[in-house]
Amino acid sequence: MVGLYLLAVSIVSLFSLWPKVFPHPAPVRVEALGKVAFTPPPPEPVSLNHASYEELLALPGVGPALAQRILEGRPYREVEDLLRVKGIGPKTLERLRPYVRP
Repeated sequence: MVGLYLLAVSIVSLFSLWPKVFPHPAPVRVEALGKVAFTPPPPEPVSLNHASYEELLALPGVGPALAQRILEGRPYREVEDLLRVKGIGPKTLERLRPYVRP
């Protein structure tokens, strides 16, 4: 009799714990967020003949010494005249070309 009672209690407890011991797979909601890529608009080209020291420093690849050399080499008739400035080579000129104008 006691054995039957213990068997009944164990069966009832097994049925009550069944969802926790062996859970059913539940539907999963997956959200994929697209990667937002912000590209700022290209800056207005800076005039080499009228740009201030701070404006030249804002250009990519131009440090304080190079900005000073660009200021000292004025006037420029075309962008290619930057090649005569010490520290500017063909690669630097191609990188600066979209950002400057004579």
